[in-house]
Amino acid sequence: MDRILAMASQHPVLIFSLTSCCMCHTVKTLFFEIGANPAVHELDEDPNGRQIESVLIKLTGKRPAVPVVFIGGQLVGTTDRVMSLHLGGSLVPMLRQARAL
Repeated sequence: MDRILAMASQHPVLIFSLTSCCMCHTVKTLFFEIGANPAVHELDEDPNGRQIESVLIKLTGKRPAVPVVFIGGQLVGTTDRVMSLHLGGSLVPMLRQARAL
């Protein structure tokens, strides 16, 4: 947990992802198109990826646990939460506040 929170605090936007996950690709594309340029941590490329994913499952209460997005060091959530924020017009202001835009 401490490693995840430390990583999140080092980047305005951090996305935990899997390279083969279509929803991860969708969320990453959204952030890149908005211009946020997120840091992306691919769990399947990390030797400790399964351990990190287990913690993310506990944090979000969701399985599969990815993508998981942190903005301004705070857990935002998975795809459904990110898309709700975006469609509701709250995502861009949140990114501006975190100095990601």
